[in-house]
Amino acid sequence: MNGTNIRLLWRDRRLCQRLRTGVSLHSHTMHSRESLVFIPRLAAHIPALARELERVARRYKQRTGRDLDYRRGYFTPPLPGREALDLERQQIEELFAIRALVSLSDHDNIEAGLRLHASGSADDVPLSVEWTVPLPSTYFHLGIHNLPPRSAHSIVAGLNSYTSSPSSPLRRELLDMLGGLEETLVVLNHPLWDQADVGSDRHRAALAELLAEAGGNVHALELNGLRPWAENRAVTEMARASGRTLVAGGDRHGCEPNSVINLTNASSFSEFIQEVRQGASEIVFLDHYRHPRAVRIIRAICDIMGDFPDLAGRERWDDRVHCRRFSDEIMPISELWNGYVPRVVRLFEGTVRLLRGPGMQRLLRLWFTRDAEFEFD
Repeated sequence: MNGTNIRLLWRDRRLCQRLRTGVSLHSHTMHSRESLVFIPRLAAHIPALARELERVARRYKQRTGRDLDYRRGYFTPPLPGREALDLERQQIEELFAIRALVSLSDHDNIEAGLRLHASGSADDVPLSVEWTVPLPSTYFHLGIHNLPPRSAHSIVAGLNSYTSSPSSPLRRELLDMLGGLEETLVVLNHPLWDQADVGSDRHRAALAELLAEAGGNVHALELNGLRPWAENRAVTEMARASGRTLVAGGDRHGCEPNSVINLTNASSFSEFIQEVRQGASEIVFLDHYRHPRAVRIIRAICDIMGDFPDLAGRERWDDRVHCRRFSDEIMPISELWNGYVPRVVRLFEGTVRLLRGPGMQRLLRLWFTRDAEFEFD
């Protein structure tokens, strides 16, 4: 793992005595389009909800002749760029009393960074993106941090052209181009997460193919703040075997700040990126990473389905969930439903409201608590 050091804050609270900067990578804003394909998988753990979804799918097919396709919908996280930036900065500054650098990397767009730059008050925020990389059997996500401002638009357009119409020659060309950007960091996010549900063997085979093809153009593998400890341990083993560097990535979508960050003495993103590209990385897992993962995911769902009165036009969660109609028109589901909320949605919304209460949160923590050995060899 080259010069990677991994620390657990609850084991040593003096981590920052020799480090002056905290770096938060991989978090999402309202500009990120997040797929809804997780819904059937989530419902499979809630029998009543699964039965209701099956009933809705049957009725939909009877009425339209089409299968209910969750790929045609997406949700957007609640926080605008400024609020997301402040949330990540505040955690680092208050926890460690050091400078904070934050990279917001939404799916396949750099709108959050562009708007922050346009405001004139966030010049140190890099233009970053989480690029969706389809392969024949599955797909991966690459965190591309600190794109050159003058060419960021054209670079993202090129990345998106591959996402919409993948080809091996274009993928290799884009990876070579990204690797040649001297002040840009390319991170393979949550590399062992089988998002396409193709099975572990097929996923690992595709992962090996991508890493072999990318070579040194992928600078680091991510330890992810929302993935299980066992999976992160396996990523460290993969990094050790391949001689790759590791970095932290929180993957925040709601209002809980990232639970794993990077520490450095670098004074800028460019300096931090050079450290990582040369093989040096200091990673710290924060206290809330130890909270039961199921509870943290439920908390994120509560944030995503929460009310935000200050977000004009996006106050309710159904204003922030969109659907692509077969006419290719995209509209929020609040308009699509026009006042009628399907029974299955009312059931899920009521469940979320129940889970949001502080008493229920305490019960969930007790229910899901497991003894875990947080160790890295």
